[in-house]
Amino acid sequence: MRILKEPEVRKNEILDAAEELFAQKGFDGTSTNNILEKASIARGTLYYHFKSKEDIMDALIERINARILTAAEEIASDKNIPVFERLLRAVLALNVSEQSANVLEYVHKPQNALMNQKIHRAMMAGIPPILTEIIRDGIQEGLFDTPFPYECMEMVVVYLNTIFDEDMPALSDSERSAKVKAFAFNAERLFGAQEGSFVNVMAMFNEKGQNDHD
Repeated sequence: MRILKEPEVRKNEILDAAEELFAQKGFDGTSTNNILEKASIARGTLYYHFKSKEDIMDALIERINARILTAAEEIASDKNIPVFERLLRAVLALNVSEQSANVLEYVHKPQNALMNQKIHRAMMAGIPPILTEIIRDGIQEGLFDTPFPYECMEMVVVYLNTIFDEDMPALSDSERSAKVKAFAFNAERLFGAQEGSFVNVMAMFNEKGQNDHD
């Protein structure tokens, strides 16, 4: 007897299968036939939900993006948390979430270059609006002073995404320490914050760097 499933359930089953295959074989190394076999579905069912393999990838990226951003968004919207603590906790949620760790393991493989680019693009669109709301709260409290909170946050995200990206050559402890100090120094000036305000950011990234080496 054929089992009928809700469209959203079937769609997620296809995405689960694709995610596992992309992790094992890479995007280019995975065929639609592989996905059909893994998800145990007919070709017509696949094309009912997705037009192509790239369409599957786009939907998977959207799902991954939502997972990664949700935790940060919840923290950013909690006005009971002090501004600096909220900013640090939101950034930590973006960097060390289980979801992003699982994804980064295969996204940075050469065969998944296109997927990597699309995830970075999606994250660049999603992260600044979340973190900018914290900066705006900080402006109201007199902690920051900038007429360009969104643009400043874009610059910060681009820097962090580039310098501390897994694709970059491994940094020595002294190199990482210098870059973290430079980041904190320039972030304070970008946001018009008091000198020393971002000292916890330095500690956060130094701790992350030590954990990466453990």
